[in-house]
Amino acid sequence: MNHLALIEKTRSLIAAGDISGAEAALTDLADSDGDGALVVVLEQLAPKDILAVIREYDTSKESIVNLLVTPSQFARALVIEKQYKDLTHNHLRGMVNSVMFREDADPVAFLNAIADLEGGSEAMADYFADKWSRIEAFARTGTFDTAEEDGEMLSEQALFASAYAKPKVDLDEVSDQDWMQLAWLLRYECPDLFMEMLLVMRAKARAHDLGLDTEEELPEDDGKVETSDTDRGQATPAARDDDEESAI
Repeated sequence: MNHLALIEKTRSLIAAGDISGAEAALTDLADSDGDGALVVVLEQLAPKDILAVIREYDTSKESIVNLLVTPSQFARALVIEKQYKDLTHNHLRGMVNSVMFREDADPVAFLNAIADLEGGSEAMADYFADKWSRIEAFARTGTFDTAEEDGEMLSEQALFASAYAKPKVDLDEVSDQDWMQLAWLLRYECPDLFMEMLLVMRAKARAHDLGLDTEEELPEDDGKVETSDTDRGQATPAARDDDEESAI
């Protein structure tokens, strides 16, 4: 099967909700024609199609797509992940960890690609959504121990003033290939993205306290879909062309 035919087949399978079938078709290409052929095909797939495959990360098996997706491709997919309306963010965390911490990957390269896109800080805020107090503690004290907090958050001015502080904990101490390692890399390797992400998290927390729907506060229509199907990998958002362009 030539590449154009495979791309159309992959798109059709994803549109039909057969994510496993789409991934299998891409895997078959890598097996038959080599990883380079798959890289070429991934370059021609829309961000929403790549997202549909990589967010269905399964810890019981290795995904060739997750292993080969580039930082720019991953970033473009990540910033539109919110369209799935997965309030648990389980799929988001799974795909971030599987891609950024894959063997021989450079997580900072992925973070820099995310930082370059509108919506990157929001995506990272969703990743850390249930770790807000730990991230605040990390921003204030340089450790993840909330017991060291005195109950006051750093002001925005103080937050940016501390952006380039020296680490209090070594990277080796938090190299868990999970949220702690990613938070450390964000703060000390991509401080601007870390600060922007934390401000987004604070805004979301305030909105929650006020009983507001943060998605409704955003002046955009991002093609939201119900999670009853998407969280089982049975559907993918029908993103509009202008949504995809904005992600790029």
